[in-house]
Amino acid sequence: MPEIPTTAPLPGQDHFVAPLGETPLEATGTLDTSRPPESQWKEAWKNLRRNVLFWVSAIILGFVLVVVAFPGLFTDLNPLKADLSRSLEGPSSGHIAGFDKQGYDVFARTIYGARASVSVGVACTLVVTILGLISGALAGFYGGWVDTIVSRIADIFFAIPLLLGAIVGLSVLNNAWPDRGFGGGVVAVTFALAAFGWPQVTRIARSAVLEVKNLEFVDAARAIGASQARNLWRHVVPNALAPVIVIATVSLGIFIVAEATLSFLGIGLPYGVVSWGNDISAAQNQIRSGQRLGVLFWPASALAVTVLGFILLGDAVQDALDPKSRKKD
Repeated sequence: MPEIPTTAPLPGQDHFVAPLGETPLEATGTLDTSRPPESQWKEAWKNLRRNVLFWVSAIILGFVLVVVAFPGLFTDLNPLKADLSRSLEGPSSGHIAGFDKQGYDVFARTIYGARASVSVGVACTLVVTILGLISGALAGFYGGWVDTIVSRIADIFFAIPLLLGAIVGLSVLNNAWPDRGFGGGVVAVTFALAAFGWPQVTRIARSAVLEVKNLEFVDAARAIGASQARNLWRHVVPNALAPVIVIATVSLGIFIVAEATLSFLGIGLPYGVVSWGNDISAAQNQIRSGQRLGVLFWPASALAVTVLGFILLGDAVQDALDPKSRKKD
């Protein structure tokens, strides 16, 4: 095999290399080791602050929370005071949305209706998240017969549509507990929806725990003597919370819509409770006859804007917590 000459370059292959003093090297890729590393949540908060959707949803939901907590700031009218002489009367001074068929002030009922609808959504989301996180974490971490039992029970409830199961459950509760008032109505609708809403959170929590439990820091904690329970709740669950928080944020809007749907069908919150679903249900006669469509417009718009705020917040939280779904610039 002939040897390749390596002494002198061939004509046209000369290379010019500038002296090192003329081209000093610049420091690149330096790492500041004096500062502690940022946590996942601090980095997520920084990403949220740069997201326009987060600030739009924060403005919407901040306003909704103020309405829920302090409805008297927006109206001094009693939403339960009816004046039949002003039935279906249009907007006038002090009554910007007019009156419904029963003579209730539409704007006052829209403002006070936020309390019931948002309360059901928040309470239902809390119950579903807690049940789903605990059951999913246990199933994913311990595996074996625990995983089998939890997964099969979740499959059974997951096969039942949310609204259909809630309709059946509330139909039974309405017969056993007819006079339950505001608090009882919120509790009944919350548990009827939560009973069939937790399997989705369970599946997501189980998948997240399965992914986290085999990472190196979990093995390190086990090696220094951490018990299984401590490893699960101290190390695995906090690092598997991101997808659970995302689904919980989106579920808030879903449960508010579900409550409005059940109340529209007449089996959700009691009729005497002021809620957006009850007011939309009461306005369906005006929809058919074409009279005073504004009676429907106000509660329906409030419901739509609130749900939109939670959906936007869910998208922003997902972009901040899930690097795989984060949009590239």
